[in-house]
Amino acid sequence: MYEYIKGMITYISPYYVVIETQGVGYQIAVANPFAYSKYQEQQVKIYVYQVVREDAHTLYGFEILEEKQLFMKLISVSGIGPKSALAIMASADHAGLIQAIDATNVSYLTKFPGVGKKTAQQLILDLKGKLGEVGITGEPKEAMGTQLALHAEYEDVALNEALEALSALGYSEREIKKISKELAKEQLESTDAYLRHGLKLLMKK
Repeated sequence: MYEYIKGMITYISPYYVVIETQGVGYQIAVANPFAYSKYQEQQVKIYVYQVVREDAHTLYGFEILEEKQLFMKLISVSGIGPKSALAIMASADHAGLIQAIDATNVSYLTKFPGVGKKTAQQLILDLKGKLGEVGITGEPKEAMGTQLALHAEYEDVALNEALEALSALGYSEREIKKISKELAKEQLESTDAYLRHGLKLLMKK
């Protein structure tokens, strides 16, 4: 099992980042790929968790060890797979997530893609009072910029990237359309900023 990988970020997409080390490019699924744009073409250390299945070997990555530990707690819950865990963590308000679980706030938890009432209740049953040891504290991380272009639903490239990233996290086309016009009015400076704001809007719906 890998603990972390050190290397250079060479590619960022809505679904994953690629980190190259000793001539090998590792594809790593992360909650918010565009948050890594500040590291592009720089040496970086990413904590990783490997999931091995019959049809795929997937690496999931995290900026800090505490995020990896939270991810491992989430996937230990019945009904929460790695993709759902990443979508839950993408909001970056991990302290808010822990508070919602400890407060038995089912309505908050069911706003995440792939989390129904039954799964939310299982999250609470399994993790209530058990996430303090993870050490997640403080405010959500600050936004970072990116310069990648994928498609052009809107003229703003960063907005298009953010919408595609929301889709990659598992949000439905209907959910994304509900917030896309409101998001477009913001005129933010980076994909990461649009993505973070979009996640906040989705959590309010």
